[in-house]
Amino acid sequence: MATFNRRGYKKSKLNNDNNVNKSQTAEVFDSLDSTANKSEKWILKNQYKIFIVIAAVSISVLSYLGYERFISDPKEKEAVSELNKAQYFFELALVSNKSDSLFKLALNGGEGKYGFLDIVNEYPGTKAANLANYSIGMSYLNLKQYDNAILFLEKFKSNDILLQSISLGTIGDCFSELNQPNEAFDYYQRAFKQNENIYTTPKYLFKAALIGSEIGEYKSSIKFLNRIKEEFPESYESRLVEVQLGRIENLNN
Repeated sequence: MATFNRRGYKKSKLNNDNNVNKSQTAEVFDSLDSTANKSEKWILKNQYKIFIVIAAVSISVLSYLGYERFISDPKEKEAVSELNKAQYFFELALVSNKSDSLFKLALNGGEGKYGFLDIVNEYPGTKAANLANYSIGMSYLNLKQYDNAILFLEKFKSNDILLQSISLGTIGDCFSELNQPNEAFDYYQRAFKQNENIYTTPKYLFKAALIGSEIGEYKSSIKFLNRIKEEFPESYESRLVEVQLGRIENLNN
Protein backbone atom coordinates (compact mmCIF):
# COMPACT_ATOMS: atom_id res chain seq x y z
CA MET A 1 0.00 0.00 0.00
CA ALA A 2 1.32 3.39 -0.93
CA THR A 3 2.12 5.95 1.72
CA PHE A 4 1.93 9.70 1.42
CA ASN A 5 4.96 11.34 2.97
CA ARG A 6 4.24 14.81 1.63
CA ARG A 7 7.91 15.54 1.95
CA GLY A 8 9.46 18.27 -0.13
CA TYR A 9 12.29 17.80 -2.53
CA LYS A 10 14.56 19.89 -4.65
CA LYS A 11 15.20 19.30 -8.31
CA SER A 12 18.72 18.46 -9.37
CA LYS A 13 20.78 21.32 -10.86
CA LEU A 14 23.77 21.34 -13.16
CA ASN A 15 27.01 21.02 -11.20
CA ASN A 16 29.11 24.18 -11.06
CA ASP A 17 32.37 23.82 -12.88
CA ASN A 18 35.26 26.19 -13.15
CA ASN A 19 36.01 25.03 -16.65
CA VAL A 20 34.64 27.67 -19.06
CA ASN A 21 33.82 25.22 -21.84
CA LYS A 22 31.81 23.00 -19.55
CA SER A 23 30.01 26.05 -18.23
CA GLN A 24 29.10 27.14 -21.75
CA THR A 25 27.93 23.62 -22.57
CA ALA A 26 25.75 23.65 -19.48
CA GLU A 27 24.21 26.95 -20.59
CA VAL A 28 23.39 25.47 -23.98
CA PHE A 29 21.69 22.50 -22.34
CA ASP A 30 19.80 24.83 -20.05
CA SER A 31 18.51 26.73 -23.07
CA LEU A 32 17.53 23.56 -24.90
CA ASP A 33 15.96 22.17 -21.77
CA SER A 34 13.84 25.30 -21.39
CA THR A 35 12.41 24.70 -24.86
CA ALA A 36 11.83 21.05 -24.13
CA ASN A 37 10.15 21.89 -20.85
CA LYS A 38 7.52 23.91 -22.70
CA SER A 39 6.64 20.82 -24.70
CA GLU A 40 6.69 18.70 -21.56
CA LYS A 41 4.38 21.13 -19.80
CA TRP A 42 1.98 20.90 -22.73
CA ILE A 43 2.02 17.11 -22.41
CA LEU A 44 1.48 17.31 -18.67
CA LYS A 45 -1.31 19.84 -19.09
CA ASN A 46 -3.22 17.83 -21.68
CA GLN A 47 -2.27 14.24 -20.95
CA TYR A 48 -5.01 13.60 -18.45
CA LYS A 49 -7.85 14.58 -20.79
CA ILE A 50 -6.31 12.76 -23.75
CA PHE A 51 -5.79 9.51 -21.90
CA ILE A 52 -8.89 9.77 -19.74
CA VAL A 53 -11.04 10.19 -22.85
CA ILE A 54 -9.45 7.04 -24.31
CA ALA A 55 -9.98 5.25 -21.03
CA ALA A 56 -13.54 6.55 -20.70
CA VAL A 57 -14.42 5.05 -24.07
CA SER A 58 -12.84 1.77 -22.98
CA ILE A 59 -14.85 1.82 -19.78
CA SER A 60 -18.07 2.46 -21.67
CA VAL A 61 -17.38 -0.51 -23.92
CA LEU A 62 -16.40 -2.69 -20.98
CA SER A 63 -19.55 -1.64 -19.15
CA TYR A 64 -21.67 -2.71 -22.10
CA LEU A 65 -19.84 -6.01 -22.47
CA GLY A 66 -20.08 -6.56 -18.75
CA TYR A 67 -23.82 -5.96 -18.93
CA GLU A 68 -24.21 -8.49 -21.73
CA ARG A 69 -21.99 -11.08 -20.08
CA PHE A 70 -23.38 -10.81 -16.58
CA ILE A 71 -26.99 -10.05 -17.42
CA SER A 72 -27.99 -13.29 -15.69
CA ASP A 73 -26.61 -11.90 -12.44
CA PRO A 74 -29.08 -9.33 -11.07
CA LYS A 75 -26.43 -7.70 -8.91
CA GLU A 76 -24.08 -7.16 -11.85
CA LYS A 77 -26.93 -5.97 -14.03
CA GLU A 78 -28.03 -3.41 -11.47
CA ALA A 79 -24.47 -2.25 -10.81
CA VAL A 80 -23.72 -1.69 -14.51
CA SER A 81 -26.98 0.22 -14.92
CA GLU A 82 -25.99 2.56 -12.09
CA LEU A 83 -22.46 2.88 -13.48
CA ASN A 84 -23.69 4.22 -16.80
CA LYS A 85 -25.18 7.41 -15.31
CA ALA A 86 -22.11 8.16 -13.22
CA GLN A 87 -19.96 7.55 -16.26
CA TYR A 88 -22.12 10.01 -18.21
CA PHE A 89 -21.33 12.78 -15.69
CA PHE A 90 -17.66 11.79 -15.75
CA GLU A 91 -17.35 12.00 -19.54
CA LEU A 92 -19.29 15.26 -19.59
CA ALA A 93 -16.84 16.71 -17.05
CA LEU A 94 -13.95 16.05 -19.42
CA VAL A 95 -15.29 18.48 -22.01
CA SER A 96 -17.08 20.99 -19.77
CA ASN A 97 -16.09 24.38 -18.39
CA LYS A 98 -17.75 23.36 -15.12
CA SER A 99 -15.76 20.18 -14.71
CA ASP A 100 -15.37 20.32 -10.91
CA SER A 101 -19.10 20.22 -10.25
CA LEU A 102 -19.57 17.44 -12.80
CA PHE A 103 -16.76 15.34 -11.36
CA LYS A 104 -18.42 15.73 -7.96
CA LEU A 105 -21.72 14.58 -9.48
CA ALA A 106 -19.94 11.58 -10.98
CA LEU A 107 -18.50 10.76 -7.56
CA ASN A 108 -21.55 11.39 -5.40
CA GLY A 109 -24.43 10.87 -7.81
CA GLY A 110 -27.28 13.03 -9.01
CA GLU A 111 -30.73 13.00 -10.60
CA GLY A 112 -31.68 10.12 -8.32
CA LYS A 113 -28.80 7.95 -9.49
CA TYR A 114 -25.78 6.56 -7.68
CA GLY A 115 -22.33 8.04 -8.09
CA PHE A 116 -19.14 6.03 -8.36
CA LEU A 117 -18.63 6.08 -4.59
CA ASP A 118 -22.12 4.62 -4.05
CA ILE A 119 -21.43 1.87 -6.58
CA VAL A 120 -18.22 0.86 -4.81
CA ASN A 121 -20.03 0.75 -1.47
CA GLU A 122 -23.25 -0.89 -2.62
CA TYR A 123 -21.86 -3.41 -5.13
CA PRO A 124 -18.48 -4.54 -3.76
CA GLY A 125 -16.77 -7.25 -5.74
CA THR A 126 -18.58 -6.52 -8.99
CA LYS A 127 -17.00 -5.61 -12.32
CA ALA A 128 -18.81 -2.28 -12.14
CA ALA A 129 -17.28 -1.50 -8.74
CA ASN A 130 -13.82 -2.24 -10.11
CA LEU A 131 -14.37 0.14 -13.03
CA ALA A 132 -15.79 2.69 -10.62
CA ASN A 133 -12.51 2.62 -8.66
CA TYR A 134 -10.71 3.77 -11.79
CA SER A 135 -13.15 6.59 -12.50
CA ILE A 136 -13.12 7.68 -8.85
CA GLY A 137 -9.35 7.92 -8.99
CA MET A 138 -9.42 9.95 -12.19
CA SER A 139 -12.13 12.23 -10.80
CA TYR A 140 -10.10 12.93 -7.67
CA LEU A 141 -7.07 13.54 -9.85
CA ASN A 142 -8.93 16.25 -11.73
CA LEU A 143 -10.12 17.70 -8.44
CA LYS A 144 -6.47 17.75 -7.29
CA GLN A 145 -7.22 15.42 -4.37
CA TYR A 146 -4.15 13.32 -5.04
CA ASP A 147 -4.19 11.19 -1.87
CA ASN A 148 -7.73 10.03 -2.63
CA ALA A 149 -6.87 9.43 -6.27
CA ILE A 150 -4.05 7.08 -5.27
CA LEU A 151 -6.20 5.16 -2.80
CA PHE A 152 -8.82 4.26 -5.41
CA LEU A 153 -6.52 3.76 -8.38
CA GLU A 154 -4.56 1.22 -6.35
CA LYS A 155 -7.76 -0.82 -5.99
CA PHE A 156 -8.35 -0.94 -9.74
CA LYS A 157 -7.28 -4.09 -11.61
CA SER A 158 -7.61 -4.70 -15.33
CA ASN A 159 -6.16 -6.71 -18.18
CA ASP A 160 -6.98 -3.89 -20.59
CA ILE A 161 -3.90 -2.81 -22.57
CA LEU A 162 -4.37 0.88 -21.73
CA LEU A 163 -6.36 1.14 -18.52
CA GLN A 164 -3.96 -0.62 -16.17
CA SER A 165 -0.93 1.25 -17.53
CA ILE A 166 -2.71 4.59 -17.30
CA SER A 167 -3.86 3.77 -13.78
CA LEU A 168 -0.31 3.01 -12.60
CA GLY A 169 1.13 6.00 -14.43
CA THR A 170 -1.48 8.29 -12.94
CA ILE A 171 -0.55 7.10 -9.47
CA GLY A 172 2.97 8.17 -10.41
CA ASP A 173 1.64 11.58 -11.42
CA CYS A 174 -0.14 11.91 -8.09
CA PHE A 175 3.01 11.08 -6.13
CA SER A 176 4.88 13.62 -8.21
CA GLU A 177 2.27 16.25 -7.29
CA LEU A 178 2.68 15.25 -3.64
CA ASN A 179 6.45 15.83 -3.90
CA GLN A 180 7.27 12.14 -3.47
CA PRO A 181 9.56 11.58 -6.47
CA ASN A 182 10.89 8.18 -5.41
CA GLU A 183 7.38 6.73 -5.30
CA ALA A 184 6.55 8.43 -8.61
CA PHE A 185 9.68 6.92 -10.19
CA ASP A 186 8.62 3.46 -9.02
CA TYR A 187 5.09 3.77 -10.42
CA TYR A 188 6.22 5.16 -13.77
CA GLN A 189 8.41 2.09 -14.15
CA ARG A 190 5.51 -0.18 -13.28
CA ALA A 191 3.37 1.67 -15.80
CA PHE A 192 5.70 1.25 -18.77
CA LYS A 193 6.34 -2.40 -17.94
CA GLN A 194 2.60 -3.14 -17.82
CA ASN A 195 1.09 -4.12 -21.17
CA GLU A 196 3.76 -2.53 -23.35
CA ASN A 197 2.32 -0.56 -26.28
CA ILE A 198 3.05 2.43 -28.52
CA TYR A 199 0.82 4.77 -26.51
CA THR A 200 1.65 4.41 -22.84
CA THR A 201 5.10 2.79 -22.85
CA PRO A 202 7.07 5.74 -24.32
CA LYS A 203 4.96 8.16 -22.29
CA TYR A 204 5.93 6.61 -18.96
CA LEU A 205 9.49 5.81 -20.01
CA PHE A 206 9.89 9.53 -20.60
CA LYS A 207 8.30 10.50 -17.29
CA ALA A 208 10.44 7.96 -15.45
CA ALA A 209 13.53 9.42 -17.12
CA LEU A 210 12.65 12.98 -16.12
CA ILE A 211 11.90 12.26 -12.52
CA GLY A 212 14.79 9.79 -12.33
CA SER A 213 17.14 12.62 -13.23
CA GLU A 214 15.77 14.58 -10.25
CA ILE A 215 16.61 11.85 -7.73
CA GLY A 216 20.02 10.89 -9.10
CA GLU A 217 18.95 7.85 -11.13
CA TYR A 218 20.96 9.08 -14.10
CA LYS A 219 21.93 5.73 -15.59
CA SER A 220 18.34 4.48 -15.49
CA SER A 221 17.10 7.74 -17.01
CA ILE A 222 19.58 7.52 -19.89
CA LYS A 223 18.58 3.90 -20.45
CA PHE A 224 14.88 4.80 -20.57
CA LEU A 225 15.45 7.63 -23.05
CA ASN A 226 17.57 5.44 -25.31
CA ARG A 227 14.84 2.85 -25.29
CA ILE A 228 12.32 5.44 -26.51
CA LYS A 229 14.70 6.42 -29.29
CA GLU A 230 15.33 2.85 -30.35
CA GLU A 231 11.96 1.18 -29.83
CA PHE A 232 9.45 4.02 -30.23
CA PRO A 233 10.92 6.42 -32.84
CA GLU A 234 7.44 7.44 -34.04
CA SER A 235 6.21 8.47 -30.60
CA TYR A 236 5.77 12.09 -29.55
CA GLU A 237 8.24 11.61 -26.72
CA SER A 238 10.99 10.58 -29.15
CA ARG A 239 11.15 14.19 -30.37
CA LEU A 240 12.17 15.29 -26.87
CA VAL A 241 14.71 12.56 -26.20
CA GLU A 242 17.90 14.13 -27.56
CA VAL A 243 17.66 17.29 -25.47
CA GLN A 244 16.96 15.31 -22.31
CA LEU A 245 19.74 12.83 -23.07
CA GLY A 246 22.21 15.69 -23.36
CA ARG A 247 20.99 17.28 -20.14
CA ILE A 248 21.08 14.07 -18.10
CA GLU A 249 24.41 12.90 -19.51
CA ASN A 250 25.82 16.28 -18.48
CA LEU A 251 24.44 15.79 -14.97
CA ASN A 252 25.97 12.33 -14.84
CA ASN A 253 29.50 13.56 -15.60
